Amino acid sequence: LEGKLRPDINIKEPQWDQGTFMGRAKHFFMVTDPRNIVLSAEALAKAKRTVENYRHGLVSPGLTEDELWRAKYIYDSAFHPDTGEKMILVGRMSAQVPMNMTITGCMLTFYRTTPAVVFWQWANQSFNAIVNYTNRSGDASLTVGQVGTAYVSATTCAVLTALGLKSLTKHLPALISRFVPFTAVAAANCINIPLMRQRELQFGIPVTDENGNRLGVSTKAAQQAIVQVVVSRIGMAMPAMGKSGYANQAPKPFTVAVLPESPRNLIAGIPVRSGRAACGDRATFARLNRGNPLSTT
Repeated sequence: LEGKLRPDINIKEPQWDQGTFMGRAKHFFMVTDPRNIVLSAEALAKAKRTVENYRHGLVSPGLTEDELWRAKYIYDSAFHPDTGEKMILVGRMSAQVPMNMTITGCMLTFYRTTPAVVFWQWANQSFNAIVNYTNRSGDASLTVGQVGTAYVSATTCAVLTALGLKSLTKHLPALISRFVPFTAVAAANCINIPLMRQRELQFGIPVTDENGNRLGVSTKAAQQAIVQVVVSRIGMAMPAMGKSGYANQAPKPFTVAVLPESPRNLIAGIPVRSGRAACGDRATFARLNRGNPLSTT
């Protein structure tokens, strides 16, 4: 919205109505906007200053509502909502799209050799550990030992799951082996997230009323939140890692040997030279040319 800045804007809440699908979509598009990861330190500091000043009733001269909302989403993308500390770059929500696209693409591409499986599962779990640690509750401080335990456990689980399934699917159709990366990621998420956020499970997370007033802490809320995170992380991986398994099963081409120019071939319009055809044509070709020599590769 262009124009003068209203004094009653609640920048603690999203800009759009979260009761509608479009409102939620617009909000999360802004939160995960990859352009925010290339913003300079000066731009982040300016956004933080704008947001904090507005919260204290200080408005910069000439500041518009559009500029305030833009500063709010820049601030949210780079600073922890509870502590206000600047988050690790690759752990920010704005890094989710480029990082996940790269790692997921590599896991789906390089899954045939053991070193490739080990490396990309390690890379994926390292990234997940950073994301989970960066976005933990502000009240849930973790020791180095706890972080290390969660990281090693999740990485070991992912690698062993991937290698075990890879071994089991050697003699199964290629379609099955395409789902090995997804299964390993799903299993590792079930370990990584609860371990990385174990302190929240032990001591709870803050609970507030509709006005943001803190009412206390709840371990039940922490359990529900972490279960939802695990399910959503697995669900987020399904479109790319699940559907790709089917998408990569393209029809296999075959070579047709030169056939005699029989009347049946000429009437049916069957090509009489070597070439490539879809799998669906193969059955038709064999049916129409019974008794003719047919060679496939």
